[in-house]
Amino acid sequence: MTATLPAAHNGAVTTSDPSAETSPVSLTIPESDLVQSPPSAGPAGALADLAGSGAEQLAGYSGTPDAPGTDLQELLRMNPPDAAEATWGPAPAGQPALESVIFPDDRVQIGDTTVYPWRVHSYLLIELSNGSFASGTGFFIGPHTVITAGHCVFAQGSGPGSGWVRSVTVMPGRNGSSLPFGSVRASGSSLRSVQGWTQNGDSNWDIGALILPTNLGDRTGWLGFGVYDDNTLLSSIANITGYPGDKPTGTQWYHSRRLSSVAAQRIFYEVDTFGGQSGSAVYRLVNGQR
Repeated sequence: MTATLPAAHNGAVTTSDPSAETSPVSLTIPESDLVQSPPSAGPAGALADLAGSGAEQLAGYSGTPDAPGTDLQELLRMNPPDAAEATWGPAPAGQPALESVIFPDDRVQIGDTTVYPWRVHSYLLIELSNGSFASGTGFFIGPHTVITAGHCVFAQGSGPGSGWVRSVTVMPGRNGSSLPFGSVRASGSSLRSVQGWTQNGDSNWDIGALILPTNLGDRTGWLGFGVYDDNTLLSSIANITGYPGDKPTGTQWYHSRRLSSVAAQRIFYEVDTFGGQSGSAVYRLVNGQR
């Protein structure tokens, strides 16, 4: 498992110019220092209806994969590919993608993204090192911190757009053309990952973080995080919310299924996802806590 640690335990080093305060940062995370943190619903405290099964209870609706997007502003018109393509490239024809829908498609669209927990989940517009754009998903774990995939902040390989991204624009609770909580841009030293990913390209450490210059998480609330044993995980429902690229641009979708298996540093599930959901939270719902 991976976790975010207090700065004193990170052993932070810069990956380019050590003297430049604006450089992105890679961290080392001793396994013995893994920590836990409780969730917060934010100041409004508006909780979605809960189900005893460990899955979210929704009265949302299903959409169609080819529904049109919304094109009001140039930024919101963009529907770039998933950030994973900058590292691994598009999935070969006929081969399974990193994220896929296991038909029938029974994902549910989140109609009101202004309530907790949906406002915690953020659309990420990522500007790669070559100026092209990619998309991803992130989620708040504190007032200033958004967690996402490592490849959403650092693209592996030597192809176009590889290396540290230029910036990530975070849009909490985006709903098509609507940004109910505005947006905030993270760049330079606000971009964080771990050396296992940035230096070694080890997908077991494909984790990234955005340290925002504002306390936007105080408005959205955040998810908790923790470390659990295998038996607990295998009895858990995996809840996943994000911004899949096969749905209307910038809309948030949810799906859940029981975890299928666990390994030393990974969990496996058959939850429907699609490109654009790199960095989505996989969370448990237990007694109203996420």
